[in-house]
Amino acid sequence: MIISQTPLRLSFLGGGSDLPSYYRRKGGAVLSTAIDKCVYVTVSRKFDDAVRVSYSRTEEVATAAQVEHPIVREALGLLGIEGGIEITSVADIPAKGTGLGSSSTFTVGLLNALHAYAGRHASAERLAEESCDIEISRCGEPIGKQDQYAAAFGGFNFIRFHADDSVEVQKILCRPETLEELQSMLMMFYTGITRSASALLAEQSANMVGEDEKVAAMDRMVASAESVLHDLQSNRLDTLGEALDESWQLKKSLAKGISNSTIDEAYAAARGAGALGGKILGAGGGGFLLFMVPREKQEAVRRALFGLRETPFGFARHGSRIIFVH
Repeated sequence: MIISQTPLRLSFLGGGSDLPSYYRRKGGAVLSTAIDKCVYVTVSRKFDDAVRVSYSRTEEVATAAQVEHPIVREALGLLGIEGGIEITSVADIPAKGTGLGSSSTFTVGLLNALHAYAGRHASAERLAEESCDIEISRCGEPIGKQDQYAAAFGGFNFIRFHADDSVEVQKILCRPETLEELQSMLMMFYTGITRSASALLAEQSANMVGEDEKVAAMDRMVASAESVLHDLQSNRLDTLGEALDESWQLKKSLAKGISNSTIDEAYAAARGAGALGGKILGAGGGGFLLFMVPREKQEAVRRALFGLRETPFGFARHGSRIIFVH
């Protein structure tokens, strides 16, 4: 039996620039961190030669090629595993449509566990590349690459997406006290709304072709991420709140459905109570709201968002890892 633990992520700035429709023209950049909310994947040998997969439902089929779950089927196919295996997964938070990269986190964790099951170590770079291959190329999902790299590498990173499809993960170097202060200022609230990111990302990707206004908005979002990177490396946090707010306003212009009345009302209430800035995490439409709030204003923000569930979290230094082998 093998168990992998893989962190979810939250993205501060630059989200959407990891879509190929943008980065192949301009190059993209995302500022993000792994968090201590994780997806766990268990892989074990099955008594017979069949395949059993348990997630929100349970499948039991004769061969890997018959598995309906597309990510599991393609991962088994990529690694040449045909049967005699059982796979289960659980997550610390709702595992679908929450904006924390859960699908890619699951893919990375599954691949890590399968490689370990086959008796070999897989590097973070290999896990990220294979996850992108499975989700984007094999499953045809209209998504970007940031989630796979955030889950595989872990930590607080500036991730660059180059026009030649290469990806560069740059660890953000600043004082531990700066990261501690940043973490203490972040608040995350669950809207209770889950949604599929695929339709939103497909529309956003299509809008990057020929719509100069939307491309210019993404240019500004990437430039903001670059600017905040330099400030963080100088141990400055005073520009991040304003950058989050500006980028959120720009993001809402990229595709219909990124925001809605519930999200807009909650955002306005938090800002009115003292939040410096914030955003919806992930593609939009639901999931988690993230805010940067001075500590003396946090109780006021909690009161303003009393109808939403606050979800405390911490940063995670590690990426996907194997935590149990028997």
